[in-house]
Amino acid sequence: MLPATWKKNDLRAKWLIGIFSVVVFAVVVFLGKFKLEVDLGFDVHVFAAINAIINSLVAVLLVAALVAIKNKKYLLHKKLMMAALVLSILFLVSYIAHHLFGGETKFGGVGNIRIFYFVLLITHIFLAAVILPFILFTTYRALIGEYNNHKKIAKITWPLWFYVAVTGPIVYLMISPYYT
Repeated sequence: MLPATWKKNDLRAKWLIGIFSVVVFAVVVFLGKFKLEVDLGFDVHVFAAINAIINSLVAVLLVAALVAIKNKKYLLHKKLMMAALVLSILFLVSYIAHHLFGGETKFGGVGNIRIFYFVLLITHIFLAAVILPFILFTTYRALIGEYNNHKKIAKITWPLWFYVAVTGPIVYLMISPYYT
């Protein structure tokens, strides 16, 4: 195992993680209600493509990190997970930019594909909204060296984060033909 990177301060961590998670959620919800009518000089839906690419890379990093930890390559696991976190931050910035400049797009599919899309979209959005504090608490437990607690919460966090990372690009591929 790796030595702890941070000093333990559960009360402070809970507050910071809680406040940060609520603020990020509120910003995404609040900014999702607005569309800035600004000509950026390029197709703003490029942000959606960037989001799909980032999510795909996060999914790959999550799998690679899982393989690394199963092979007891702790430093590699840490680096891969930190890279996934950094990419997720970039995703968030790109996501907000897309919704601010691109607005909302209506899915045009019909029949069973429409039902599939909305089930996928709803589960993706719900889990994306709730996963952040799980990710942050899981990371915190690893950084303070509480690997047993880290492992327990990671068994919940990893599959949820992976689901969000995989379904994001699928949602993008399904809705991208309807961007105008």
